[in-house]
Amino acid sequence: MNKEFFLPSNFGSLPVENSEFEASKVIVIPVPYDSTTSFKAGTREGPQAIISASRNFELYDIELGKEIYKEVSIHTLGELEPVLSGPEAMVERVYEVGRELIRLGKFPVMLGGEHSLSSGMVRALKEKYPRLTVLQLDAHADLRDEYLGSKYNHAAVMRRIYELCPITQVGIRSMSQEEAEFIKENNLKPFYARQIINQQAWMDEVVSNLGDEIYVTIDLDVLDPSIMPAVGTPEAGGLGWYPLLELLSKVSAQKRIVGFDVVELTPSDAHCAASCLAASLVYKLIGYVGGKIKS
Repeated sequence: MNKEFFLPSNFGSLPVENSEFEASKVIVIPVPYDSTTSFKAGTREGPQAIISASRNFELYDIELGKEIYKEVSIHTLGELEPVLSGPEAMVERVYEVGRELIRLGKFPVMLGGEHSLSSGMVRALKEKYPRLTVLQLDAHADLRDEYLGSKYNHAAVMRRIYELCPITQVGIRSMSQEEAEFIKENNLKPFYARQIINQQAWMDEVVSNLGDEIYVTIDLDVLDPSIMPAVGTPEAGGLGWYPLLELLSKVSAQKRIVGFDVVELTPSDAHCAASCLAASLVYKLIGYVGGKIKS
């Protein structure tokens, strides 16, 4: 069978010369897992929906003036097999995969799945970058000590990450009283959505709060549900597309992003544009990081 008749099934539908593992700086890791989702299940379908949507967008970026994939090459791994014994074991599996990729000098881009997965990748990166800080873009604080009997629930992911390294939270507009008290007791200063919408100076303040080496975790519900309705736990009043891109551009220009994830997409036929937005966001952030990726 003539292989030229078929489009590659990887992220971006990239040709072999720009998607082989050995030659690629960027490694896309799909993780179809949603064991602890607490409102609308389906984030396990998110990674494949993002990859499928990515096969239909233009690979030339107007803002950056280049075809991003030619600068870094992007390899897509097969889906990471879920561990069914519980979220802690799944986080451990993500950690093990992340640690190996980092050892090989790769830049990890994880596609979730639920947000609980992020703590495993952060743990792996923290071993290489002791001064790592995490930029969380999210509607929810996710700072509970545990939720529904699990410390590795998606609603507790930033509590686990905070135990590893400093965090900066952006777009927050929902939390429990427990989380509000934790924020006050630990002198955390989230950038609440209602305080930053239609404002400007906050972006520079976010950047100044970060260390030099950054992991970015993007829960898609950070965006307003008018443009991102397909998430597990939607919240009214979020960021727009262009302010989010402007922030990511500033962070990547002034800091060193060493990995990122995009999580919590709950795809549906009714909201297929949301999968396209998520895919574009992944590609865009790869483009912002671009030539700054180091082995």
